[in-house]
Amino acid sequence: MSEDTREKLLRGALTTLVEQGIAKTSARSVAAAAGVNQALVFYHFGSVDGLLAAACRHGAEQRVARYRDELAGITSLAGLLDFGRRMHERERAEGHVAVLGQLLAGAQSQPRLGPATAAGLDLWITEIEQVLTRVLGDTPVAGLADPAGLARAVAAAFVGLELYEGVDPDGAGRALDALEQLGVLLAAFESLGPVAQRAVRLQVKRAARR
Repeated sequence: MSEDTREKLLRGALTTLVEQGIAKTSARSVAAAAGVNQALVFYHFGSVDGLLAAACRHGAEQRVARYRDELAGITSLAGLLDFGRRMHERERAEGHVAVLGQLLAGAQSQPRLGPATAAGLDLWITEIEQVLTRVLGDTPVAGLADPAGLARAVAAAFVGLELYEGVDPDGAGRALDALEQLGVLLAAFESLGPVAQRAVRLQVKRAARR
């Protein structure tokens, strides 16, 4: 029963963030969404911030688990970018993008949410890094790019697009289109013969030394 109550509170917190925003997320509003007594928020999590931190991690774990098999099947940068666009549209439609935006906003004034939000993003970064390590292995940037750093850049870009889309949907769409063009460039490289590929790698290495 205790675990069932915790699960209800976690779901209730995420629902409240989507429907009412972080400013109106309280023990009372979360408990109402969860269908339990508000005292249980403090019994299980100590505070509303503690509940939100746990809900952030819980939500991220669910989202990553949902897409893990799909991420494991990605074999190209173009495939990763295509996955990112489709995932973005699905997550936005289901309200998860709104949750991320609310948590990021809340972390600015409630420091306890910062580490929890970062931990949730780290779950995504770990998965993205694995994909990048795999798909960049035979490209001109192999050995020059840091998959761990790139994974964080991708996550940061995704977060930025989530927030940017709220004020300029067309601009966010164009940004995603520009990212997809990188996939086209790498696909063009893969179509080159071995000699041409070596020449491109050499040029990239020379440019990196400048």
